This record gives sequence, C-alpha cells and structure tokens, in this order.
Amino acid sequence: MFTPNPIPRPSGPPASSTPLGDYLSEASHGVDSGYAVLPRSLAESMPLPWQQHMRQLLEEFHQAFGHLRWPIYQVVPSRYELLTDLDDDQLAEVGCTVEVGDSGELEYRWRDGRTVENPETKQVLVSCMDPIPHRGSGGGQGQQPAPAPPPTW
Repeated sequence: MFTPNPIPRPSGPPASSTPLGDYLSEASHGVDSGYAVLPRSLAESMPLPWQQHMRQLLEEFHQAFGHLRWPIYQVVPSRYELLTDLDDDQLAEVGCTVEVGDSGELEYRWRDGRTVENPETKQVLVSCMDPIPHRGSGGGQGQQPAPAPPPTW
C-alpha cells in the first residue's frame, strides 16, 4: 500500500560522510592528529559482545591494510605541562634548556638556540606515569580495570 502522505525526513543534521574522522576529531582520550590509542587492558575489560564486534572490525581493518609495512609502535603516556613547571630531566626530554640571562631573569631556549617566547604560557608534551591499569603488571597497577558499562548501541 502506498500512502499519499510524504515520507518523514530525519530532523537532525545530514549524516556525515566522515563519521569516524568526526568522532576522533572531538575525542580526547588517547587521540591526537595522527593516532588513536586504545589501552589494551580497558578494551579487554569490555563486555564479550563488544570485544567480538571490535575483533571483527580490527580484522577487517588489518585485512584491508595488511599489505603495508607496519612498524612497531612504542606508545608513551604523556601529558601537557607548562614549560616553566618542568624539572631538568623533563626540559631535556622536550629539547629545552634554562639559564639565567644577563638581566638576571630565567631564559628558556630550544635545542637549536632559539629563545622560547612567553615560556610561562608555553605548554609542552612530557612523558608521565601511565594512570591506566595494566593486566598482569606488578604493584598497585596489577588490578583488573573495573568492568565497562554495557555499550549503548
């Protein structure tokens, strides 16, 4: 049967042609402009149906791009800190030095000798302790992450 009434149209914005890119652009946990990182211990603590679905998606992804030469990735937990809050080891990590200038003020310089403008507002990425618990690691971090809530599909 056909109805003379018009077909109702969705009232929201049109569907995106880049839904994953849109989501990752807005996500803040484990995402930067080049990579999306999922802590394995958290992914493995998700409910079994979620894990099965993710396994299938990853298998398709790796099948599609298995012909590429993949490097081994080393993920380093990091956080943004103000340059002026860093200790000597952290300054070395980000390629910066600090010394007392002729005026008696601290001067921050990049490895190539350039002066850091406004170091008190300059944020840099430095390594930090990983706050995500890992499976089977020693100490207080050996605890299993709390089970994830069920997905809302």
